[in-house]
Amino acid sequence: MKIQELRIYEGRNIYTHRPCIRADIDLEELCDTPTCSIPGFNELLLEHMPSLIEHKCAKGYRGGFVDRLREGTYLAHVLEHMCLEIQNLLGYDVAFGKARQLEEGSTVYSVIYEYRSRTIGYEALQTAIYLTNEISKGSRLNFNEKLNEIKIKAAKLDLGPSTAAIKKEAEERGIPVLVLGKGSLLQLGYGKYSKRIQATLTEDTSCIAADISCDKELTKDLLRTAGIPIPEGRIADNLGELLSYAEGLGYPVVVKPNSGNQGKGVSVKLKNQHEVTAAFGIAKQFGEEVIVEKFVEGKHYRVLVVNGRVVACAERIAPFITGNGKNTIKELIEIENLNPLRGDGHEKPLTKIKIDPIMEMLLLKNDMDVNYIPAVGEQVLLRENDNLSTGGTAIDMTDDIHPDNAEIAIHAAAIVGLDIAGVDITTRDISNPMREDNGAVIEVNAAPGIRMHYYPAVGKSRNVAKHIVDMLFPEGNKNSIPLVAVTGTNGKTTTTRMINKILQEKGYTVGMTSTGGVYINDKCIMKGDTTGYRSARMILTDKRVEAAVLETARGGIVSMGLGYDLADVGILTNITEDHLGLDGINTFDDLAHVKALVVEAIKDDGYAVLNADDKYCAEIGERLNKNVIYFSISFKNEIIQKQITGGGKAVYLREGDIYVFDGREEIKLMHSWDIPATLNGAVSYNVKNSLSSIAGAYGLGVEPEYIVKALKKFKSDDECNPGRFNIYDVHGFKVVVDYGHNIDGYKEAITSLKNMKHNRLIGVIGVPGDRTETSTVRVGQLCGENFHHIIIKEDKDRRGRDPGDVAKKLMNGCIIGGIDKNNVIIELSEEEALRKAMMMAQPEDIIIVFYEDYNGVTGTINETTELLANQQNVVIMQNA
Repeated sequence: MKIQELRIYEGRNIYTHRPCIRADIDLEELCDTPTCSIPGFNELLLEHMPSLIEHKCAKGYRGGFVDRLREGTYLAHVLEHMCLEIQNLLGYDVAFGKARQLEEGSTVYSVIYEYRSRTIGYEALQTAIYLTNEISKGSRLNFNEKLNEIKIKAAKLDLGPSTAAIKKEAEERGIPVLVLGKGSLLQLGYGKYSKRIQATLTEDTSCIAADISCDKELTKDLLRTAGIPIPEGRIADNLGELLSYAEGLGYPVVVKPNSGNQGKGVSVKLKNQHEVTAAFGIAKQFGEEVIVEKFVEGKHYRVLVVNGRVVACAERIAPFITGNGKNTIKELIEIENLNPLRGDGHEKPLTKIKIDPIMEMLLLKNDMDVNYIPAVGEQVLLRENDNLSTGGTAIDMTDDIHPDNAEIAIHAAAIVGLDIAGVDITTRDISNPMREDNGAVIEVNAAPGIRMHYYPAVGKSRNVAKHIVDMLFPEGNKNSIPLVAVTGTNGKTTTTRMINKILQEKGYTVGMTSTGGVYINDKCIMKGDTTGYRSARMILTDKRVEAAVLETARGGIVSMGLGYDLADVGILTNITEDHLGLDGINTFDDLAHVKALVVEAIKDDGYAVLNADDKYCAEIGERLNKNVIYFSISFKNEIIQKQITGGGKAVYLREGDIYVFDGREEIKLMHSWDIPATLNGAVSYNVKNSLSSIAGAYGLGVEPEYIVKALKKFKSDDECNPGRFNIYDVHGFKVVVDYGHNIDGYKEAITSLKNMKHNRLIGVIGVPGDRTETSTVRVGQLCGENFHHIIIKEDKDRRGRDPGDVAKKLMNGCIIGGIDKNNVIIELSEEEALRKAMMMAQPEDIIIVFYEDYNGVTGTINETTELLANQQNVVIMQNA
């Protein structure tokens, strides 16, 4: 079994609105072998994964999947369930999955399943394949060891508990969240109003403040100046100085690295030079500078300050074990680490207790070592440091902190300059004023962990992420930008560009993705066909962007899913023949399923914009549980009439005028001929594109005056709409540049040409190499029926075809269409084909070129225009 292709969808996709993985797996010789025919397979599988008994499968009852195994099911189906169960065993609640043969007769199957952790999801697949291959041979392996390996990888790569809690809180509020890079940096919201946060370090946290908090001595100097009680102490450059300072302070003392964190390298309650010397060696492992402080008696508390308010307080308890008279300290630690609440690093509410030099030194101080057997009920302190990251626990004290102590913590955070701070206080009782008990602020920490406040051993769990998100997005403030997504077979680029202009007219800085590139307003920041996941992310992470319009093509949806979570408006222009036979999309229904994702993934108060004149859009609208705005070129359209009667919203054409029905009344917006891109109605498909863009803008709440003003300026030229029915006047004839690349695109363009005054129509035609033979021949036939002369060219990117293959099929179609064979030329070079067409043109001819390379075509027009001008000048001079 081998993975042929792997797709990891991080957002909404054509399989589910949750993250999922699709693996195309070649089952090779086992592709047709049911599990009941593989000796011992079912027994070995259940021996390794007995929890599969819980899977209901299609049977609908517990044990249903096991019954399928015994009846005989294929290995792709088994892999699907294994990938889900491995994740379940590691603590991730996932259930969606399916397995399908890639195509009839193939040994390759697509296994699709959801995931919560990308790392776990990927490793689950690798483990499932490895285990299946091994048990198919009758082999056994240490499955629990494999699970532990995955868990260790996940602990290193997954979001930490603080980051995960903030992500969850934001998502529950409907704030979109992007994970940036491979670490734990989050972006909450999109564009201008987005905020970045890593753990509890926000983009508003001052770099200087964070640096101050990392320098313990500098922090103490600032706190001392502000009158905040702190322990007396000094930095030592060497051991001799440290011992001298310790003697001067008086024992007991604390030794720690000046720039440490998470309690690493901290030794407390040191009572003599020997202990200080050992502690110095430990602290030096974590930093060059070492600090010695007077030990402060009392309990240890962490006070969490967010935006000038105490939002949580916890007493921190150092790790300890209780003897039973039988087991050693080492064995008792191993037993405690079996506690399901304890895990490696930050993966669980509590961290596993680890034996290290600091613990061994503490035990030695108390005349013990790890092999000591404590008596029944004897408590052994394992660490004087009480950080959760070193095995400690917490007791919630939020309701008990004295107001004076809360004010000191708030003041300390402000002095350092932190918007989020973990203030460590040692005092006898946090409910009493610390100044009266000789308490002190020990440290002020940037990026404090918040796990202890969610999972205290005693007391209430505190949702501190709520306060952090409140700080980032105060009530009444925006957390995202207006977002429009546009898809469809034809018209999506022009619709996208029209909405872009409308939003610019309203005053937004607009980020746009399209087949022509990525734009901020009218500035192209990346050229190319940018209609997928990555280009959408490029716009949504740009702080300049105040509104986003994202052209979203079939290919991007299939390969990576949506690059955003939910749109305010999703537009589906139409579903017509294009790209069939690719990526498993073989029918119009398949294509409609893919495109429908854009209008499904909209906010509850958003709008799906659908073409009432399109059969598939209408069918999608019937099953869509969203607010819908329909558009149509006819007021009499049945769906439009039903929409109006039902008090819905609609945009439609009546006697050349464009109307909006707002659910209560009809509003006359403008005459379609007032839009320059329609060429006084000649370019009928731009009338349709205008309707869809008006519906989209209206769904966003854009006022009619901005819509009208923008569209009255929108031309079908290389500035507003490059490559979409752009007309060039050349010495008495016209050249039209258009991106039509499928049968319906050609039909619309030819209809528009016939609406224009012309002598002859000359077509420079071609289609992408990945179209079906039937589709290619039909395009040729349509051209043969309508053009007087045809020059057939091919794309430079032949998409796997041999040179001349597509041209031959187009030629066959042209002849079927009835054109005289002598009026058809094959010239594979696009530029040369256009040049030949221009050189043969007569007055009032119209040439149309269906281009692949826009810049190449426009360059050829300019060069040939200049050549014709020179020839004309020569003739004039000769006649003179």
